[in-house]
Amino acid sequence: MYNIKLLNKISPVGVGQFDDQYLVGEDVEKEDGVLVRSASMHEYELNDNLKAIARAGAGVNNIPLEKCSNEGIVVFNTPGANANAVKELVLCGLFLSSRKVVEGIDWVKTLKGNEDAAKLVEKGKSQFVGPEIEGRKLGIIGLGAIGVHVANAAIKLGMEVYGFDPYISVNAAWGMSKWVKNAQNVETIFSECDYITLHAPSTKETKGIINQESIAMMKDGVRILNFARGDLVNAQDVLTAIDSGKVAKYITDFATPDIIDHENVIVMPHLGASTPESEDNCARMAVKEIKDYLESGNIVNSVNFPTINEPRTTKYRICLIHKNVPNMLAQFATLLANQEINIENMVNKAKDDYAYTIIDTNDVVGTKEFESLENVIKVRVVE
Repeated sequence: MYNIKLLNKISPVGVGQFDDQYLVGEDVEKEDGVLVRSASMHEYELNDNLKAIARAGAGVNNIPLEKCSNEGIVVFNTPGANANAVKELVLCGLFLSSRKVVEGIDWVKTLKGNEDAAKLVEKGKSQFVGPEIEGRKLGIIGLGAIGVHVANAAIKLGMEVYGFDPYISVNAAWGMSKWVKNAQNVETIFSECDYITLHAPSTKETKGIINQESIAMMKDGVRILNFARGDLVNAQDVLTAIDSGKVAKYITDFATPDIIDHENVIVMPHLGASTPESEDNCARMAVKEIKDYLESGNIVNSVNFPTINEPRTTKYRICLIHKNVPNMLAQFATLLANQEINIENMVNKAKDDYAYTIIDTNDVVGTKEFESLENVIKVRVVE
């Protein structure tokens, strides 16, 4: 029996995938796994039994990754599960950045109760003129699942699309329209595009990528969209550029006090994944990930440990989380050989400071000998 704790309301479409060998609920104790959406886990007590945390969403800022890694707890996210929902919101932002729809709506509200409202609307609508997006150049920084979805949609809308991502995956490349132009560097995006949308993770290289220096490279009247991470943009630099007329519009769903209600800035709630379809997709993927790890030891879509997705044909599978240091595999093999245990299959992969090893065998095996080895963090045997 596995115990799964819910820290947020998780779609029943996902939770329904757990079978009778799982006890699932908000009050579960000694949990083997945790399912979470937005709840902060930075003060959460990680019990000794906890093996995995699955975040039903992409960002994992609410999870203490370093602490989890040190204790051998695998953290999963659900990349791409909300991609279509975010794409639709980005397209909405794209239109709002061009056509002064929000400003027009707000102005019409001021005419409430005026008997001449219809005439005034016709007379005043010219102040809300904005360009069409067809034929304009859209630059996309970050070509993960969301960036590729946005690129393909923009192509269909008649835009000329440039994409930049030095780490684009093979799957993303295969899924992207052949009409998307490959920008060799981010400066091409800055200098060529009328619209720029951000879909990159927050890293040392990307934090503050939109700043005074990069804005200076952009076209006058550029429109910037940020539905990725708040710290990708230096908000004060953008506001200064808006006030000078360099930036025509900034659209984001990351609200900070300095940008709210600033002219030519539209701030909306963080609604990217707030659709029933997205919540269902994220829940399905999160549950699948945590079940696969608990039942077979496979790791797919972990943010702190390497991917290993290995078919299992033996009675026992030894799952070892350990430091990424030399001589670990030799120690494992020697330990098993001394017990006359035959290795049917062994797979090892590393990610930064940590590594994960799977050993398949048909012989009965314990965990104490492995746990006594230096640099081994967590051991379990799946039957």
